[in-house]
Amino acid sequence: MVYFDVKPLGDLIKEFYELHKGPDYMNEIKVINSWPKVVGPFIASHTIDLSIKNNILFVRVDSDALRSELSYSKSLLMKNLNAIAGKEVVKEIVLN
Repeated sequence: MVYFDVKPLGDLIKEFYELHKGPDYMNEIKVINSWPKVVGPFIASHTIDLSIKNNILFVRVDSDALRSELSYSKSLLMKNLNAIAGKEVVKEIVLN
């Protein structure tokens, strides 16, 4: 008789991404998806691109003034984004 290791589909998807994208991939997605909640709709609407690489969150915004304002809030943004992820995913924020 052959026995199969039965797992929920969600667990299999998580294992797949951890294997192919790295162990923090799902937490990185959580951080990126939570950006509008953390910064609010105005800043989110002026955010062009978000990406994470090596625990650095790269943020592109369409306004120099907004970029300047965000630079003063980097530590608070990191704290709030990491709280949503449940672990330290973002160690630095780079604004472009």
